[in-house]
Amino acid sequence: MATSGTRRRAGSTTLAGTAELTAAQALALRMTSLLLRPHPAARPGDVAGVVEWFGAMQAQDVASGLWSLGLRLPGWTQADVWEALERREALRTWPMRGTVHLVPSRDARWMLEVTGVRALAGVERRRAVLGLTEAEADRAADVLGAALAGGGRLTRARCLAVLDEAGIATTGQRGYHLLWYAAQRGVTCIAPHVGTEQTFALLDEWVPDPRRPERDEALGLLALRYFRSHGPTTRQDFAGWTGLTAADAKRGIAAAGDALTTVTVDGAEAVVDPALLDAPREPVDDVHALPGFDEYLLGYKDRSLMVDAEHRQAIIPGNNGMFQSTVVRGGRVVGTWKRSLGRTGVGVTVRQLVPFDGAARARVEEAFEGYARFVGLPLHHSW
Repeated sequence: MATSGTRRRAGSTTLAGTAELTAAQALALRMTSLLLRPHPAARPGDVAGVVEWFGAMQAQDVASGLWSLGLRLPGWTQADVWEALERREALRTWPMRGTVHLVPSRDARWMLEVTGVRALAGVERRRAVLGLTEAEADRAADVLGAALAGGGRLTRARCLAVLDEAGIATTGQRGYHLLWYAAQRGVTCIAPHVGTEQTFALLDEWVPDPRRPERDEALGLLALRYFRSHGPTTRQDFAGWTGLTAADAKRGIAAAGDALTTVTVDGAEAVVDPALLDAPREPVDDVHALPGFDEYLLGYKDRSLMVDAEHRQAIIPGNNGMFQSTVVRGGRVVGTWKRSLGRTGVGVTVRQLVPFDGAARARVEEAFEGYARFVGLPLHHSW
């Protein structure tokens, strides 16, 4: 593996020390690390491999999470992904930033302990608004733990009913908070849907053989997986993605050692997996139909490589954290889309953020054919 002290060619420049990249080259490499283009070192072939490659994948919206996996597993269907989740190749929980992610099943517990714990630091203020006490929240977690014991799983509605029956009110946002808290404490996790209903299981029973790395090893794993799947990018982006302190983010990069190296992007320092530097850096005119909650955008605080400033409002209306699904061409967002899923077909409505000629429209429609195959329904689209 190359380190930051190795000579490596970067575009037309050869430097002793840090490789120098343009923004366009960095974007090309980033599309490869995100597994939206072929990677020179690896190509995960199943759900477990993709999720471990990323370390965690945004999955607050389950349909987005499924398509994020489908995009990176050509030929897979939505049913295939669900079956892999039933095999426990990955699970959903709240490992960081108070947001649901897909994580490797055996890594869920240590991720909650290393990154999820920070979400608990400011929880008292939220509980006060909801009229909850810490004792009541802990009791709710115990009640759910007892109800789920024995290897079963319960729907979200049934979990809330169990709490109500135990005298713990779940009205308003109290129910969501209590379900979140039980998972944040590592009592429960989100299991695959039964029909259209979200379910919960006991984390210790769903994953009886968790990995237990020491803290420095865990920070190093987080850093390696993040920069391997998102690089080249900055330490600040890593801290924002994990919710770690700046000190722990720096510590994680140091713990990863020679598995990571530094480059510059238009003069600014960034971190990257050295293997990625063997990938092509030339512009690629590819087209992708990405879900709204995908690591392509959610994995970064600074999204300027991918999004023009004038398009941000269209992608995140009201800046409220709800991301529109995007049409991406050559690594840049050029449109948004919405789906309408029915029993006999899937409708897609595209909003252009830049003008599309006839050839561009045909290529975008082809990208949506891949989505239609994934969900197993005929495609109907409008512009």
